[in-house]
Amino acid sequence: MTTSTPAPELDLDGLVRHAEAAAGRPTRTIARPFDGSPVGEVPVADVDDLLAAIARARTAQVAWAARPMAERRAIVRRFHDLLLSRQDRMLDVVQAETGKARLSAFEELADTAMCAAYYARHAAGHLRPRRRAGVVPLVTKVTERHVPKGVVGIISPWNYPLTLAVSDAIPALLAGNAVVLKPDSTTPFTALLAISWLREAGLPRDVFQVVTGPGAALGDPLVDHVDYVMFTGSTATGRHVAERAAANLIGCSAELGGKNALLVLDDVDVAAALDGVANACFSNSGQLCISIERLLVADAVYDEFVPALVERVRAMRLGASYGYDVEMGSLVSAAQLATVSAHVDDAVAHGAQVLAGGRARPDLGPYFYEPTLLAGVDETMTVCRTETFGPVVSVYRVTDDDEAVARANDTDYGLNSSVWGRPAHARRVAERLRTGTVNINDGYAPAWASHDAPMGGFGVSGLGRRHGREGITKYTEPQTIAEQGRLLRMYPTGPLTAPRYHALMRWAVPVLDKIR
Repeated sequence: MTTSTPAPELDLDGLVRHAEAAAGRPTRTIARPFDGSPVGEVPVADVDDLLAAIARARTAQVAWAARPMAERRAIVRRFHDLLLSRQDRMLDVVQAETGKARLSAFEELADTAMCAAYYARHAAGHLRPRRRAGVVPLVTKVTERHVPKGVVGIISPWNYPLTLAVSDAIPALLAGNAVVLKPDSTTPFTALLAISWLREAGLPRDVFQVVTGPGAALGDPLVDHVDYVMFTGSTATGRHVAERAAANLIGCSAELGGKNALLVLDDVDVAAALDGVANACFSNSGQLCISIERLLVADAVYDEFVPALVERVRAMRLGASYGYDVEMGSLVSAAQLATVSAHVDDAVAHGAQVLAGGRARPDLGPYFYEPTLLAGVDETMTVCRTETFGPVVSVYRVTDDDEAVARANDTDYGLNSSVWGRPAHARRVAERLRTGTVNINDGYAPAWASHDAPMGGFGVSGLGRRHGREGITKYTEPQTIAEQGRLLRMYPTGPLTAPRYHALMRWAVPVLDKIR
């Protein structure tokens, strides 16, 4: 089933003033994936613009870090309120730049709002100074505190241009850092709209800046001049970012690729699972790091589950719509369409069977591709182990839990997985999976949206974590302050000669080891 609705008027010209670029820079036209029509033009910043933004951020960060946490939290809360009260405006821009379905755009907005609310509420608690056990109880007072890194560089992707930019920036800002964001070149207006609302909420301009320009030109200089890097994107680029950060002796957090598996156990409720499994596979047209690309279905239910899922997928509503009447929108670009088509064509050429989909839909728009299920996928096919990042899912029959777990773990990736079955059974299986998040009877949303819990990957799926305490403390340097009481010195002094000090400590060390 297909549908379409006309594009809304956007009027984005006023947002360009929020991009950090000198006057006279060349511009780039941003086009709608739905039909190729122009969204607007943004300046193409160069390295000089980037370095100037970082220098301004470094100056502004000192005053920002000195402001009370209550003031920083109030700004984030006001932004949260603006985001929810003006959500249709943001959804229109997100859809215009990405081509995703309206519901996928709303999920992104809702996630950003919930993340802002979470950190506005919990940042102070996560960062509060904590007493630690001193070397000598009651005599040595030790406090751990969190000092902002300084300037945080964020490189965000096109698939979730709101939440993967703003939700990573919010904890960095609340921790007292300044932020310089380089959004993907194809989706800059989402970031510019968000930062315009943050500034309206009271955020000083130089504390959070957006530099619009190509990653090939700006990525390395960004990593070279900031104090910490948050990157979301491909594993190949993530390796480069991590290597460059390591060379500069700065920290790096990265959420990278995945070849995520969904396990259908032999006690699954087939009818109840179909909608959720389809959503897990094809939300945002499969352009989601944590969406499913492998289905491992127990033999006992395979012949019931797979035909039912095929029918569900064939009935999915596709289209270029700005309403809630479609389930799946467009791919973002010709490059993504080429990758998806190549993976499917290669699989079919090597003997895979197309159960559903398997073809582009230029009648809907230039980058549409049908949600696709493949069977008979093996190691000769690119799609078997390589991330597609599109609406293509390989289906495998497995004999039992052990084979399902072995196949799920047989990958260099380890970002997300999903298990469907009776809860107790599914949890036992979930605990055997080597992924940063596991969702039971859902695809990805419960783990992702539980902002108090860490989110990230094993293996080549990334470094570090976003969300939770780890998602804000990573933007700080832990500092230990130890205060020694006057009655004890941890060195020989006065009548406490070195031999006497040694004798005292020889007795004291085993005692301290037992009571600390």
